[in-house]
Amino acid sequence: MTLLPQSLRSPISSALTGWFASRAPKSDYAKLNLRNVYIFFSREGMLFAVLLLITFIAGVNYGNNLVLGLCFYLISIWLISFHVTFAHVSGLQVQLLEITTAQVGDPIWVTLQLRSDSRQPRRQLLFSFESPDKKTKQNKPVLIPRLQGEQTIRLPVMTTQRGEFELPRLKIKTVYPLGIMQAWSYVYFARSGWVYPKLQAFDWQSHKVATSLDDVPIGGHYVQSTQGQDDFERLDNYIEGESLARVSWGHVARGQGMFTKHFADPVGCEQTLDYYAMPAPTHEQKLGQLAYGVTVLGASGTPFQMRLPNDTAPPTIGHGDSFANQCLLALAKAP
Repeated sequence: MTLLPQSLRSPISSALTGWFASRAPKSDYAKLNLRNVYIFFSREGMLFAVLLLITFIAGVNYGNNLVLGLCFYLISIWLISFHVTFAHVSGLQVQLLEITTAQVGDPIWVTLQLRSDSRQPRRQLLFSFESPDKKTKQNKPVLIPRLQGEQTIRLPVMTTQRGEFELPRLKIKTVYPLGIMQAWSYVYFARSGWVYPKLQAFDWQSHKVATSLDDVPIGGHYVQSTQGQDDFERLDNYIEGESLARVSWGHVARGQGMFTKHFADPVGCEQTLDYYAMPAPTHEQKLGQLAYGVTVLGASGTPFQMRLPNDTAPPTIGHGDSFANQCLLALAKAP
């Protein structure tokens, strides 16, 4: 049932959002107290409030002490529920530990540390990050059945675009013990996360160093190698007197002439991911293809370097997951 028209709900909602934010400044640590904990009837509790009103009016109207006694009994239950529900949220401490990176469309995972100094355990606490609008996929809440002492939880937050990601407000809610009252609080974190481009797969083979001896272009070579017998290095024009075993007969069969194959033992073969070498037409797609290349090379352990259009310093060469994460962060921060 809609109590207010849409034209009135939006300004009221915006005003309430600003009021809540003014009472909870941005910080990576928050302790919930009287200033930022709110309590009101739950949806089911509204029916309980109607029952209180009906019993009170009936008892007064008909002068029935039994009905009035029932009304006062229900009021006492409501007061006890009010106190217990509020105490389960007030005093809770929340600290932001870590924010992961993610590609566009995937959730960022936020790690929180919860602490309760109360000797009584807190029960049925619901934690969730609010979604910016109804069109965005809702963030999955996490229910803590019992909290006493310290506990660490991880919450997902859906992402929609590349770049710096400001965390939405965290809502902490409980309706324990009877579901009559709901107590909640909002936490606004100061730290931001980063979202890198959505991976765009492309024809990886056409951008790798060729491995087929007969398909290697003349002059193609590995970098950082020493003379040896293991890996192909380059093709040179055949010089009379050289061993026929080193002749590239595939090129001879295609009528391209006689070339000698040279081999080398690679010391540190590396690859370069260059922004301008990506085949995509748009800026975001090029960044997505770079992200795809970073994940492939990072998983394989191959040394590589990444070159972006605004880089002024020579690109760093690295390998492994740690270096890949640094490159993905750089793609997230790219203009």
